[in-house]
Amino acid sequence: MQYYLVLDLEMTGFEPGWHEIIQIGACLFDENWQEKGRFLQNVYPENEEAFSLYAEKVHGLSQADLDDAPMMHEVIPELEEWILEKLGWRGRFEDRHTYFRKFRDILLCGQGVVNDINFLKFAYRQEKIDWPFSYRMLDLQSLSFLLFRILEANGQTVPRAFGLDAVAAFFGYEREGQAHNALEDAVITAQCLKSVLAYTQKLKLST
Repeated sequence: MQYYLVLDLEMTGFEPGWHEIIQIGACLFDENWQEKGRFLQNVYPENEEAFSLYAEKVHGLSQADLDDAPMMHEVIPELEEWILEKLGWRGRFEDRHTYFRKFRDILLCGQGVVNDINFLKFAYRQEKIDWPFSYRMLDLQSLSFLLFRILEANGQTVPRAFGLDAVAAFFGYEREGQAHNALEDAVITAQCLKSVLAYTQKLKLST
């Protein structure tokens, strides 16, 4: 069975290893894209020197906002436990091998998701926690680029940009505020992914 974990992360900057994850948002879906749950957690950044003002303007989180947040070595197990609970997997695995094999059924999804995956994988390595997910991914940015090219070739007006705001606006979605919230962006990304996939029921090849 296939499951979809739509991720969005807020970071202190753009460089894994120097900059850090400070907020994780996620939505979990079953194989039919029925929502199983939502996750949001701030993360305390250990490298205060890397906390950039530019990033703060994007996500609206100050260093003071994160003073009481748990650290990454606490948040990673919390995220995995949340997945286990929402999918009804808690207590069903006898060993880590079986645990990892089941987690391989979870497809990581997002907008430019390779960047989020790189940051999250670095965090796993830094905390010396084994990476449980597969290396398969579903990227809204790539899918929307392809879809918009097809629609444009068929005479439809499409966005010239492929950021989340542009893609979401095309499908009639928008965030509530100006600052980026990881969970809100994950929810919007999931809505857009479902809208893109819905086009597969409409598009037909002609020979």
